[in-house]
Amino acid sequence: MAGCYSFKGISIPPDVNTFYVDLFEDQSQASIPTLPRDFTEQLKDKIRRETRLSYNDVEPDIEFHGAITGFRVAAEAPKADQQIGFNKLTVTVRVEFINNKNEKANWKQQFSYEEFFEPDQNLLDVQDQLLETINKELIDQIFNRAFTNW
Repeated sequence: MAGCYSFKGISIPPDVNTFYVDLFEDQSQASIPTLPRDFTEQLKDKIRRETRLSYNDVEPDIEFHGAITGFRVAAEAPKADQQIGFNKLTVTVRVEFINNKNEKANWKQQFSYEEFFEPDQNLLDVQDQLLETINKELIDQIFNRAFTNW
């Protein structure tokens, strides 16, 4: 690890200076129209804020490609000792990480996160808040996978 950039538990080899995040596709058939763009921009922002890497869409050192593969709302029945159940929103993304400096560091992985909301709440009323939490968690998982496994 000598010579690696290290900050907040992340490490980036010195020869890795640029990144690119491709627009995540919506393959879920149920998500909201703005989710792919919002998710993509939030991932870019986190990498810009928390690393020294520069965004570059021409021959970047590392690349992120992916898709929103799941957007599911489900009602959960109450447990035996509870009066009411709850609803949950689950978002799943598939990510491909390409390291153009080191092919052995490449990976593909699916990430998923869920948030719960009250059964008497309308999804449209709480959707923005739920997605803010879900996106942050998913992006943290992706970021940690990409930048703590060098």
